[in-house]
Amino acid sequence: MDKSYQPKDIEQRLYQRWEKQGYFAPQGDGDPYCIVIPPPNVTGTLHMGHAFQDTIMDALTRYHRMKGHRTLWQPGMDHAGIATQMVVERLLNNEGKSKRDLGREKFVERVWQWKEESGGQIAQQTRRLGASVDWSRDRFTMDEGLSEAVRKVFVQLHDEGLIYRGKRLVNWDPVLHTALSDLEVLSADEPGNLWHFRYPLASGDGHLIVATTRPETMLGDSAVAVHPDDERYSDLVGQEIILPIVGRRIPIIADDYVDPEFGTGCVKITPAHDFNDYEIGKRHDLGLYNILTDDAALNDEVPEAYQGLDRFVARDKIVAEFKSLDLLEKIEDYTVKIPRGDRSHAVVEPYLTDQWYVKIEPLAKPAIEAVETGRIKFVPENWSKTYFEWMYNIQDWCISRQLWWGHRIPAWYDDNGNVYVGHDEDEVRAKHELGADTALRQDDDVLDTWFSSALWPFSTMGWPDKTRALDEFYPGNVLVTGFDIIFFWVARMIMFGIKFMDDVPFHEVYIHGLIRDQDGQKMSKSKGNVLDPLDLIDGIDLEALVEKRTAGMMQDHLAPKIEKATRKHFPDGIDAFGCDALRMTFGALATTGRDIRFDLGRIDGYKNFCNKLWNAARYVLMNTEALDDGDMEFSAADRWIRARLDATTRDLHKHFRSYRLDLAVQTVYEFTWHEFCDWYLELSKPVLQSDESSEALQRGTRRTLIDTLETLLRLLHPLIPFVTEEIWEQVSSRAGIEGDTIMLRPYPEASEEASDDSSVEDIEWVKQFILGIRQIRGEMDIPPGKMLPVVLQHASESDQQRAKQHTLLLQRVGRVEEISQFDDSSEPPPAATALLGDMRLLVPMKGLIDVDAERTRLNKQVDKVRAELGKANGKLGNEKFVNNAPPAVVAQERDRVTEFEKTLAQLQEQLEKLDALA
Repeated sequence: MDKSYQPKDIEQRLYQRWEKQGYFAPQGDGDPYCIVIPPPNVTGTLHMGHAFQDTIMDALTRYHRMKGHRTLWQPGMDHAGIATQMVVERLLNNEGKSKRDLGREKFVERVWQWKEESGGQIAQQTRRLGASVDWSRDRFTMDEGLSEAVRKVFVQLHDEGLIYRGKRLVNWDPVLHTALSDLEVLSADEPGNLWHFRYPLASGDGHLIVATTRPETMLGDSAVAVHPDDERYSDLVGQEIILPIVGRRIPIIADDYVDPEFGTGCVKITPAHDFNDYEIGKRHDLGLYNILTDDAALNDEVPEAYQGLDRFVARDKIVAEFKSLDLLEKIEDYTVKIPRGDRSHAVVEPYLTDQWYVKIEPLAKPAIEAVETGRIKFVPENWSKTYFEWMYNIQDWCISRQLWWGHRIPAWYDDNGNVYVGHDEDEVRAKHELGADTALRQDDDVLDTWFSSALWPFSTMGWPDKTRALDEFYPGNVLVTGFDIIFFWVARMIMFGIKFMDDVPFHEVYIHGLIRDQDGQKMSKSKGNVLDPLDLIDGIDLEALVEKRTAGMMQDHLAPKIEKATRKHFPDGIDAFGCDALRMTFGALATTGRDIRFDLGRIDGYKNFCNKLWNAARYVLMNTEALDDGDMEFSAADRWIRARLDATTRDLHKHFRSYRLDLAVQTVYEFTWHEFCDWYLELSKPVLQSDESSEALQRGTRRTLIDTLETLLRLLHPLIPFVTEEIWEQVSSRAGIEGDTIMLRPYPEASEEASDDSSVEDIEWVKQFILGIRQIRGEMDIPPGKMLPVVLQHASESDQQRAKQHTLLLQRVGRVEEISQFDDSSEPPPAATALLGDMRLLVPMKGLIDVDAERTRLNKQVDKVRAELGKANGKLGNEKFVNNAPPAVVAQERDRVTEFEKTLAQLQEQLEKLDALA
């Protein structure tokens, strides 16, 4: 083996071999195990959320593959309707063209061309994470097979009356010119105004005052509403007002929706441009006045002076006209919840238009029941409450989008506006006996991207055909996803899976948190705290990082801000940590929390872990060259490490079953670093290097070394596949184990034999003995290599037996010169002391240290600590500092005082021990 671990030299080489050999495909005749990947967008690049989620799924997949299951991790990509169309339209804009210059057919061809040339970058990046998906089954939501599944589902739901077309208010994106679902709209508080307008009564007897945050919509008002119990206006209900600027007479109505405490208690009602007003309009049979175009400009339904104006330009003009008419009561500053499209960030308008909808309630009921009865379980369970909350209040799903890229709705119209739904035009004509003389045109809209994604668990397996994959791998075992798409995706997959497969799509839903930076902040380019997983794997210098983050930006003015933030967060660039260190970090972070903080310090620690494993393997291989199968005798340390390995194995199985990868990482880290490397390897050296050890004993230790390492590599493999594979290739050869890859070896099982408790207790005693001696060395500043005499005081018979039995280990590992018993009836010599149970370990100090020199050294430290303590106490005694400094700074100073006092007490204790030696 090379002297040091170099991940860049092995990772891509190993992955290419794994993929070429077909190791990721389902194998064997065990029980099936299936995970479907949440399909990333074809426009996407790998981000920390993907890498985190993929690490979890790959660890589960590799674990179950090694458990002997026929394991399938189903890969694929989503066509990402809006996102992809935006990317290609930007490219056309750079060429001075628009999609309308090309026309629909040529534009769609251009998107496919882009997809083949540039799309799917994320699939190559996913390989860099070691993802063991079965690439031979890779699917795309616009594949012909998946497209056929989409058409079949649409037609069937329409035939059953569960898909319908209707004119209703939708969230309209005036930049993308498409309807959006509620889930695609992001609402946030923004500073705005509340305008108070006077609406004159038609009787001429005064006016009503209404307040609005959207003055431009008053041109589409159909009524003014008051609460039925509001005595201020009871006499006015049924009368009319004259709508200013427009001149339309509109009624004053009473409705329970009105809050009499808000403003004046009078509310303008605009049914065509507000969701709540729309419902009021239906209850009172009010007129619908659509005043906007699909660009959010004012249309021909408004007075001529306003026609063609942008909505916000019209707003200013309306306010000015109200002022000139002396109908502007007042303007207030007001915080407004503004809805914006999650892709375009444009302000979304409620807009009256014809759209296609799924009647969702009949589909939702069995999906709710599936979770209530336990057929599907959420992990952690509390996420089921989020699921239920949405499902119990679910609304019909608007599934049509006014885009060109996507699954075109399989509906055709004749010249009279009749609608015909079918798989294709030929089927429509045959079904409805329409001859060639009847002109038909297909609906221009496409389906919401989430419609095809809802079919993902079974469409990727070949549905609507009956396939072996469906028989074997549907339903899947677990869905791994973030909580942010429970509504978008999880609920819809459950509904469609039960509807079309008559079974749930998966049995468990493992919900993980979202990755944030080390301070808990959301990662964003503008903050400069974004991390690219590949940068963490390969490393990147600062200048390259700045160039990468600012190049090709659509908003050039943000580049300086992003550059400054990047230089602040990563002044030295990013080191190369390798894939395994990144995966181990993600595993450690896979807690049950909602937000997950990613700290570069942790990944550096796991890089050290991989190096430690590598060096441990080099030690084992160097010391097992004489490995043979002759008579063996196992030392207490051999039996101890085997018992600890069994306990670790049992714990890892438990943690994988409960989706606690954080506990799995913690468990295997503790065993590898502390028990195997720090202790067992050291405890093996006296046996292998001593002439006192028999050949059988040395043979047993060599066998234990190689067996423990080989088993440990298999335990670690689901978490860190590359370094374990590279080491295992040499270890398996040395151990005489057949096989081409570690990933197809069985995952370790704990021995069913009773553990050797006496050996475990013996070695734990040895460890505590050695740690006690090391504590004395540290306190008294004695060099690690100096041999020390040890005197046992108050030693029980068991202590004496163990000291005698394990003298070799204590001497070689603890650097102990000799061990003697102290006569409890006499006065002990001046000595440093450590406790081991009731026994005291005494190290006589005579001749070991220069007491005067040590006292001088300690006194200098005392003076230094006292000076720092005085400064800290001085700050805390200053009222200005305590009252004006940030609370975190004050708390930090108090912590410093506590730490200084603790250090001072320890130094005083050491000085007292020196005094006892003098």
